[in-house]
Amino acid sequence: MSDAPSSDASSSTDRLVLMRGDLTTVAADALVNTANASLMGGGGVDGALHRAAGPRLRAECRKLRGCPMGEARITGAGLLPARYVIHAVGPMWRGGQHGERELLANCYRQVFALVEAHDLRSVAFPSIATGVYGFPIEEAAPIALRAMLSALERLASLERVTAVLFSDADLAVYRRTLDALRTPSPA
Repeated sequence: MSDAPSSDASSSTDRLVLMRGDLTTVAADALVNTANASLMGGGGVDGALHRAAGPRLRAECRKLRGCPMGEARITGAGLLPARYVIHAVGPMWRGGQHGERELLANCYRQVFALVEAHDLRSVAFPSIATGVYGFPIEEAAPIALRAMLSALERLASLERVTAVLFSDADLAVYRRTLDALRTPSPA
């Protein structure tokens, strides 16, 4: 499959894009990092963004002195094709009985609060917490997509939200979930 964007429109807008690809190469006002609480880099998306951004990102993250789970912080983007990196600390999946869904939803709300506060026009996300944190993508996708669609409805200046998925399988989950969210429930 090509890394070219595959556009999927929300019911009222065509500003939501779902794609498989490498988040470090996506041009946007902000790239969202699925970060750990230290913000100092790690594996997966977090490590890839830190490596691609260069040492300035690590220096800015050090000044923030971490970020609690369920929250987000913003820094410059270093050498990435963005102005900012928004670091969102998702929850570790522990079976779904420890507030994981609400913590993940709060990550997305906090990211969009920063998008609004900084008057950003575009933002690109990975699937927060579905890698090494083990949050099942089937559980995470509806939380992510509802937040994205809500932000697009609420923020007229937001021109594009991109979900950049790691694999074809992850992309398929997001597409199925978006289709289900757009399908009206029977009365």
